[in-house]
Amino acid sequence: MTNGKPLVFSKSTEGEFTPFTPPVGFEEAGRRADEILSAMSLDEKISMISGENSFYMKGFARFGIPQLYLSDATQGVHIRHELPGQMQKSTAFPSPICLASTWNGDLADAYAEAVGEECRAGEIAVLLGPGMNIYRHAQCGRNFEYFGEDPYLVSRLIENYVAGMQRTGTIATLKHFLGNNTEYFRRWSNSIIGERAIHEIYTPAFKAGIDAGALSVMTSYNQLNGEWAGESGYVVTHLLREELGFKWLVMSDWWSLWHPEKAITSGLDLDMPGHTHENFLNDPRIGDVTLKNNAKRLLEEGRIGGDDIVRMATSILRTIIAAGLLDRPVRDESSLDNFAAHEALSLQTAREGIVLLKNDKGALPLGRTLKILLRGDHIENLAMGSGAAAVEGFDNVTLLEALSAEFAGNILYNNDPSDDEIASAEAVVFSVGTEDTEAWDHPFEFPPEIDRQILHTAKLNPRTIVIVAAGSGRGMSAWNDLVAAVIYCWYPGQKGYAALAEILSGRTNPSGKLPITIERKFEDSPGYGYIPEGERLYTGWPNDMSRSREVYDIRYDEDIFVGYRWYESKKISPLYAFGHGLSYTSFCIDGLKLSSAFMRRGDVLTIFVSITNTGPVAGAEVVQLYIGDVESSLPRPVKELKGFRKVGLIPGETKKISFRITEQDLAFWDDVSHCWKAEAGKFRVEIGSASDRICGGAEFDLL
Repeated sequence: MTNGKPLVFSKSTEGEFTPFTPPVGFEEAGRRADEILSAMSLDEKISMISGENSFYMKGFARFGIPQLYLSDATQGVHIRHELPGQMQKSTAFPSPICLASTWNGDLADAYAEAVGEECRAGEIAVLLGPGMNIYRHAQCGRNFEYFGEDPYLVSRLIENYVAGMQRTGTIATLKHFLGNNTEYFRRWSNSIIGERAIHEIYTPAFKAGIDAGALSVMTSYNQLNGEWAGESGYVVTHLLREELGFKWLVMSDWWSLWHPEKAITSGLDLDMPGHTHENFLNDPRIGDVTLKNNAKRLLEEGRIGGDDIVRMATSILRTIIAAGLLDRPVRDESSLDNFAAHEALSLQTAREGIVLLKNDKGALPLGRTLKILLRGDHIENLAMGSGAAAVEGFDNVTLLEALSAEFAGNILYNNDPSDDEIASAEAVVFSVGTEDTEAWDHPFEFPPEIDRQILHTAKLNPRTIVIVAAGSGRGMSAWNDLVAAVIYCWYPGQKGYAALAEILSGRTNPSGKLPITIERKFEDSPGYGYIPEGERLYTGWPNDMSRSREVYDIRYDEDIFVGYRWYESKKISPLYAFGHGLSYTSFCIDGLKLSSAFMRRGDVLTIFVSITNTGPVAGAEVVQLYIGDVESSLPRPVKELKGFRKVGLIPGETKKISFRITEQDLAFWDDVSHCWKAEAGKFRVEIGSASDRICGGAEFDLL
């Protein structure tokens, strides 16, 4: 970056990560929980295992247990105006997929810490995030809430998010466990996923969050292999608790439980929101399915035991004690003093997360004295995702305001320009976008009229720059080759358009990298065909809360071949590859060396590489490390991301960096032995700046 701004946000020693440790240990928190529960009546214990008043965990004044507020979402505090005692404002940070595009763990930590501070200011005990479901296909309505397609990248960002959030005293909630990779009739979908894909693709980020110290997990709406996630002993007890080692609070997503007995015996702790939705209550097939209103009957019928209720109540109470929520106030109004710093952090996230996808013949940066025609969507309103993740923000900066400030007096905003106005402009900035949301999916393609307008504009003006504000990859093949430049700004938060304006003018050098692959057409995607034959996408909440359809299957036939793994194995050329992102300077990544030509079991292999800024301005590059198994008994990806480092450099500067590889980085999940397995043989190391831009490679043998 120029103008005195830092090249890249960094606050920790290279490679350093410290997991969160709760203020009260597991054993001590359990002892204190047992003391309280021994004095509780059965009715009190039962009332604890369901929420109350929609977004609260029940309090018990006589035991010093406060009513605790649970709030959405990953990218900031969702203010629910219908509830009492809400905070007056909260910072709208860039969407998590924009944060993922920074490829910056330190920034993820600071971002989450800022959100956690605002939670404390708003008396929020539990944040219902981070969302971390893998980006399987572009149409999923919640992709903007998540961190991309690669489990390694998502894991490194999530562990930093958890540590940053919980350091403030706010509980982080990993969601949605497991297999919630579409919003199309999400409550009635059955994700059919093989054991290997579950372990290699869909659980590593949850494992990283658990190892980082996360104190809460939320189950998903969908079925996994024939059982609703929150009612499945395989999902909650076997996968989450036994295999991944999670020992704290497990809650349901809102209105996602149908069978109280199964939910109570699955390993779940907390039924949210604690009352049955009126759509279901009035359905004779469902009725009242809350745990608190069914537990006593199930006890009397002998279908559950008293130890089931005690286990659930103990887990809830142990978690809130461990987090310190009985030992200090939830609210900390000193955090209100930090809003200016949070705004600055929101801006910095957008600076590092906005991705320059295309820049033909130096179309960008734009001179600040050029006469620029501005047209399209999201010009006078903030582009953002909707649903529980929506954060209103304050002092929001629109695209028109940002460009008018950056290019003073040189912006003509006209959404219906004449051909002469288009052709005579020295540059055209065309903004397009979507409004992604939970509860329904969104078409991959833009409306035909939008494509026609962009094509028409590009034919009249060769310096047409397209800005895309979206939460997923979108179909751009119709016009991508004709426009001069394409910038993905995602949903950039309340100050994000100021960052975009800086990038357009060159005051900030873009450094964002795609955390996803953007295909040329949706038919190329591994997730294509998930909608049942004869059906089509819908919009609106009524479909989400309806029981008018049967459960339908989504078969994850691609298995472990998600994202770039799929495109490379199928030899399909995407429009933009995973890890892609351009800069206004150039970099040379070379000098690849291995600490050894072989690696014994239990050893660590160190990989050394140099990076030089060979261009004219300061900038930051993400060095990406990929590993491929040359000799494998099972089909494996061509290569997999196993390390990355974001490096800021001034012109002519060189830095040497290193990566450490362990045996686990070489392993795959074996469905036969049901464990991780690293086979002896040859492996290839590749270093590059994107999955399709490899600068060098070397091989070593695992002995």
